[in-house]
Amino acid sequence: MSRQNPTVVLVHGAFAESAGWSGVVERLQANDVPVVAVANPLRSLPGDAAYVRDVLASIGTPVVLVGHSYGGMVITEAARSDTVAGLVYVCAFAPDQGESAFGLSTRLPGSTLGETLTAYPVTTGGVEFAIRPDAFPQQFAADVPPGLAAVMSATQRPATEIALAGGLRTNTPAWRSIPSWFVFGDEDLCIPVSLHRFMADRAGAKGVREVPGASHAIGVSRPDAVTASILEAVTAVTA
Repeated sequence: MSRQNPTVVLVHGAFAESAGWSGVVERLQANDVPVVAVANPLRSLPGDAAYVRDVLASIGTPVVLVGHSYGGMVITEAARSDTVAGLVYVCAFAPDQGESAFGLSTRLPGSTLGETLTAYPVTTGGVEFAIRPDAFPQQFAADVPPGLAAVMSATQRPATEIALAGGLRTNTPAWRSIPSWFVFGDEDLCIPVSLHRFMADRAGAKGVREVPGASHAIGVSRPDAVTASILEAVTAVTA
């Protein structure tokens, strides 16, 4: 696996969409790194992970799998050691068996996400969550220019309660057997920085980059830092 150049596969989280990776994609392409940004369904953790596995099966190279926020839940469930050479958690959850996004976000103090959410039923069943437009810029993207933060709010993709409350099913989280890297901001209001540090330490991360002043939307506001962590992973798995 390590003798082939890997493809980077980017998986966005809740309240975001694949275009949020644009700055990272541009930088990876400038470094001649093949990259795919997946449209995460945000319907359920098992279903979202199955979809990502289908995408991985279509790629003929090893993969560095990158997840943002809830996308970290998905990549942890989706990764297979015979396909995925490295994991990068970008302001992301790195769960153990049974842990959910909602449960992890409140495990340590500091998240203010819950008070900014709005919920509504959907005809396909269950409830969807989104961040209120008035709260989105400060909660999700405090270091992003206001105009861009407003666009991100308008284009955010809601996630179902089932997805956010569902626990990791596998008893062998991918980070136990696949090398991982973590990059996060110390001003993340969705996932407390203390939780990021805990998850990185628990995973035995090969690299940890903590970006001062960076918000939860670190891929948009600090694409250089995020790309640097991804390139570290790419270099390590091809060495």
